[in-house]
Amino acid sequence: MPKKRRIQQHLKRIGIVVGSGLLLVMGLLYAFQDRLIFLPMGLPQDHSYTFSVPYEEFTLEAEDGALLNALHFTRKDPKGVIVYYHGNAGNLERWGSVVQFFVQKNWEVVVMDYRGYGKSTGERSEEALFSDAQLFYQYVLKHFDEAEILVYGRSLGTAMATKIASQNHPAHLILETPFYDLHDIAKKRFPLLPLKSLLKYKFNSYQYMQSVNSPITILHGTEDTVVPLDSGEKLYNSIPGIRKKLVVIPGGAHNNLVEFPEYLEEMEVLLGVKNI
Repeated sequence: MPKKRRIQQHLKRIGIVVGSGLLLVMGLLYAFQDRLIFLPMGLPQDHSYTFSVPYEEFTLEAEDGALLNALHFTRKDPKGVIVYYHGNAGNLERWGSVVQFFVQKNWEVVVMDYRGYGKSTGERSEEALFSDAQLFYQYVLKHFDEAEILVYGRSLGTAMATKIASQNHPAHLILETPFYDLHDIAKKRFPLLPLKSLLKYKFNSYQYMQSVNSPITILHGTEDTVVPLDSGEKLYNSIPGIRKKLVVIPGGAHNNLVEFPEYLEEMEVLLGVKNI
C-alpha cells in the first residue's frame, strides 16, 4: 500500500475516533447537564430548621402540584423585605444562615428552595423555576408594597432574580456574581462543543434585563473562577439606561464577597443603614 494512502487511512481513523469521542461527550453533557448545573441537597420532610432569629417556615404549591419549601425571616419593624434567590448548591439550612446578614440589618427575608432542594419537590425545568420564583414574589406582595421589596439574586439565582424584576417593579435589583447567560459560562468550560444546541437551560439574563425598570446593582469579584468577572461585566453592559451600578471587588472570589469592605460598604447604602 502506498505511503500516502496509509497516511490518509490513519488520519481517517483518527478523525473517526475524535468525532466519536466528541459525540460521546456531547451526549453525556446533554444527558447529565442537570447534574452539572444543579447541586441540590435534600432534607427529610420532618427536618426542623434551627435559627436564632424569628422565622416562619411555609410551603407553596405550584400549578403542577410541586411543593416548594421556604423560610420567611421576620422583624418587628422592618425596613422592608428581600426576596432572595439562592445559588445552585445546598438547601435552606445553608442559605437560611447566609441571609442572616440581611436580617441583622433589620430587613425581613423570604428565601425559597428550588425543586429538588431541601424539602421542595417537583420536576425541574427552566419554565418551572421561573414560575416558582414568581409564585414566591406574589406571596411577598401579600405582605409588602413593591416599594419595600428588594430582589436579590446570587450566582444561579441571579437569573431568577432578573426574570422576576423584569416582570414586576421592585424597589431595587441586586445581583451577586451574575452571568450574561448560561451559554457564556458553559463555553468557557467546553469551548469545542456546540453548546447552544445542547443546553436545555438558557437563563438569558441579558434578555430579561431589557425589561427591568428598577435600579440595578451588580457585585462581582476579580478572582471569581466559577462565574468570571467578564461575564458579569458583559451583563452590566447589556443593561439599558443609567440606573445601574457595577461594584468590582478586588480579590473577591465566588463565595466570599461578604468578607470585603467594598461589599459591606455598598450593602450599608443599599439596605439603608448608611446614607449616600
